[in-house]
Amino acid sequence: MQLEPQDIRLLAALQRDGRLSTAELAEAAGMSASAAWRRVKRLESEGVIRAWRAEADPRACGLTFQAIVHVQLTRHEPDTLDRFIRAMTSRDEVMDCFATTGEADYHLRVLCADIDAYNRFLEEFLFRVPGVASARTNVVLREVKRSATLPL
Repeated sequence: MQLEPQDIRLLAALQRDGRLSTAELAEAAGMSASAAWRRVKRLESEGVIRAWRAEADPRACGLTFQAIVHVQLTRHEPDTLDRFIRAMTSRDEVMDCFATTGEADYHLRVLCADIDAYNRFLEEFLFRVPGVASARTNVVLREVKRSATLPL
């Protein structure tokens, strides 16, 4: 789908505040309310807008431990990769999972209640996933910048 300038303005406004009314969106994009509504519906149906959700504060929800985990696999066979990916997508603690170049095959961002919960995640889950050779943890000391907003 080719995005037009009005689509970009709509997306930028929605990323700043997903609760804007259709009239407010229309004003931000410089179009009528009905045209803005149709464009937003098209952006949804085309998969440009992936989801609508509230962003909760992890600390307010009792999730105070965050780590970046560098995972190396023993093999890179399709079956091993598929099992690893299915395992990572099944766990709520795994906030992000990226296949990467460099020393690690995958980088995970893991969020847990505390160090004990993270240790259970490692021992009872990650180290038992077939094909995992090693996992190196970098503990996040403080979040300097984190954004889900695209640079439109």
